[in-house]
Amino acid sequence: MASSAELSRFLESIERRAFKQAVYAVRDEDSALDIVQDAMIKIAQRYGDKPPAELPMLFQRILQNTINDHFRRQKVRTTWTTLFSSFSGGEDNEEFDFLEHIEAQEGSARAESAADEAERGQTLAIIESEVQKLPARQREAFMMRYWEDMDVAETAAAMGCSEGSVKTHCSRATHALAIALKAKGITL
Repeated sequence: MASSAELSRFLESIERRAFKQAVYAVRDEDSALDIVQDAMIKIAQRYGDKPPAELPMLFQRILQNTINDHFRRQKVRTTWTTLFSSFSGGEDNEEFDFLEHIEAQEGSARAESAADEAERGQTLAIIESEVQKLPARQREAFMMRYWEDMDVAETAAAMGCSEGSVKTHCSRATHALAIALKAKGITL
């Protein structure tokens, strides 16, 4: 049984990686924060009495399910928004993007040179695009093994498959990514 202190230490140790994984999945920091918070609340409420060794795999599964729930809700909202937008008169053709008008703060990523920012943005977009092209199971195994730094056994338990399947998914994912990125002139 995990004590409150053990559960707190566990949640503190995984919060940054969980946030990065959620941001990568949903591409929105606010939504990612909500997702991680929901996942942490769920594990504390429902599985706080589990042994500390089981918490990483449980949390990973809860986080993945919470991300999937986010996409389901987003799909429903998008459907209804699209349906209701057809009723608008279309008189307001002028779009205002608030993010384009925010000034960069010193030391932030927005304050870097335009060329560096553009190059970094293009490289990240290509990498993200290629990762998104991977089949779902390969992408999930790749993210858990190399982004979350989980071992093969933990990844297999979180994905509900054998260790051999995890190795196969990861091998195929890294091979496909290497070929795709090399073809686009990106070497890591």
